[in-house]
Amino acid sequence: MRDQAEKLRDQLRDFSQITYGRTLAVISGKGGVGKSNFSLNFSICLSQKGYSVLLFDMDIGMGNIDILMGNSSDKNIVDFFQKGMSLEEIITKGPENVSFISGATGLSFIFQMTDHQFLRFQEEFQKVLEKYDYIIFDMGAGISQESSKFIRCVDDIITITTPEPTSIMDGYSIIKYITSLKKDIPFFLVCNRVQNEKEGKETIARLQNAIRKFLQKEITPLGYIPDNKLVSKAVSRQIPFLLFSPQSDVSLAIEDITLRYVDRSTEGNLSIRKNNFLGRLKNIFARK
Repeated sequence: MRDQAEKLRDQLRDFSQITYGRTLAVISGKGGVGKSNFSLNFSICLSQKGYSVLLFDMDIGMGNIDILMGNSSDKNIVDFFQKGMSLEEIITKGPENVSFISGATGLSFIFQMTDHQFLRFQEEFQKVLEKYDYIIFDMGAGISQESSKFIRCVDDIITITTPEPTSIMDGYSIIKYITSLKKDIPFFLVCNRVQNEKEGKETIARLQNAIRKFLQKEITPLGYIPDNKLVSKAVSRQIPFLLFSPQSDVSLAIEDITLRYVDRSTEGNLSIRKNNFLGRLKNIFARK
């Protein structure tokens, strides 16, 4: 009969072999900058490269991921909170084998959970973390005190901006706010709808310099996406532009950005970490 110490060693050995998916939030300081379109096509590109991906539409009440992909789901996050369905039950398969959870109307706010709801979410999300390489949260535009609790628990944040001065300022503001809450969280930057390479580089440099000067923080640029009318055509036809026109400049830009992110994000160990997403989320909700 094995002694208790040996059993404990076996449990710890099994636990150390568990791998969790990398969690990242895609955010923007304002709406209308192409954040959800980026999240969707970025997810598809990751899936095409052999990664298992779950795209979570967190713009509750105004979610549009399923509309962009032309694959509406009859299950959504409301079913988890109000009908007692599991997270796995509300996951739908999208294009290129991307899994997604649809946002919905009729829910006051996902972060206003009761203690019971939070414990259930934690248990359910544990199962999801073990099944995917990447879990991507497409957050609503802007930020609130409640949503910031969730955002600062992820492993990485990708900020989407455009060359418009208001978009740059809003992007800086949201990074400043999140940094004031959690300074060490890694930020990545994507500039959307650029007219040319010069404009893209200048926009990224401007935001980088401001963050470095006033926040004493480095942000990693992933690249920029050209302004192309075919994106609007793809949206009208409810086809992700990466599939609508794979060889277009916008699709090639998404592929470059995806490769840069994967190369950067895999520099560290993706296996279990001492303070993972659920651990951070639990700590934050425990303070309320």
